Amino acid sequence: MGAGVTLIAGLSFFLHHPASASVPLGGGFQPPPANPPARPATQPGTDASGKLQPYSEPIPGAAFNLEMLPIPGSPDGSIKPFWMSKTEVPWEAFDVYIYRLDEEAGLGKIDAVTRPSKPYLPPDRGFGHEGYAAISMSHKNAREFCAWLSNKSGKSYRLATEDEWEHACRAGASTAYSFGDNPSDLKDYAWFEANSEESPHPTGKKKANAWGLMDMHGNVAEWVTGRDGKSVTKGGSYRDDPQALTCTARKEQAPSWNASDPQIPKSTWWLSDGPFVGFRIVCVPDAQPPQPPAPATPSQP
Repeated sequence: MGAGVTLIAGLSFFLHHPASASVPLGGGFQPPPANPPARPATQPGTDASGKLQPYSEPIPGAAFNLEMLPIPGSPDGSIKPFWMSKTEVPWEAFDVYIYRLDEEAGLGKIDAVTRPSKPYLPPDRGFGHEGYAAISMSHKNAREFCAWLSNKSGKSYRLATEDEWEHACRAGASTAYSFGDNPSDLKDYAWFEANSEESPHPTGKKKANAWGLMDMHGNVAEWVTGRDGKSVTKGGSYRDDPQALTCTARKEQAPSWNASDPQIPKSTWWLSDGPFVGFRIVCVPDAQPPQPPAPATPSQP
């Protein structure tokens, strides 16, 4: 009885006085060392040898992780290894950025990354929200999301270059599509004009390419930085025919993508007539995230 009381009293003292953890309890308990051995320093998403591995990026202010997959470099070394998001960026991630949900949740200091004004109308256009790719944003808006996520995560996120995107889409193939040359097989890999019913669909419902990337063909077109430095979309969308879904197909932004915007000048953040445009992101290993731009005056919606 006496020994039991002593043990309970000692445990109570330990729980209420964590700074006194060095006081031994009954049974010869010893606290963990103050300085445990350091683990090998590896970048998140790499193994001990530095080889890229899949990882999940938590989105601050959301119960959501963005899956990132390793993309090997090109055989000639012109494209270095990087990570790419498994699917297009969905609303679960983009909402946090555009509605400043991370700031409302009090997660860290207010950042200096430029963000768009909150949209007046639902930017998903009623197609679907949870599980669907974010749509209707401009190239600038997609770039600023990458700057925001870089700032929050300490990693270096950005849009893919056109060459990186094509390399990732092909996944080692040399054919028109990641799965071969026959467009009749597209139905297994893509949402496009023949099977989409004129609407985008939830991400990740079709077959992946050889490197695990999904929806590289169709669903929504994806912003990249073109070889000529222009804003370009790749992959085609739910509205397009098979020819627009090949690995090499590209479209530059057209005036019609913002034709109905009544603002003068037109919004630099949103595409009033671009509900077929989205994006996916890449992460560059062993690089510092870009510095966020200086605070700007309130921007147009």
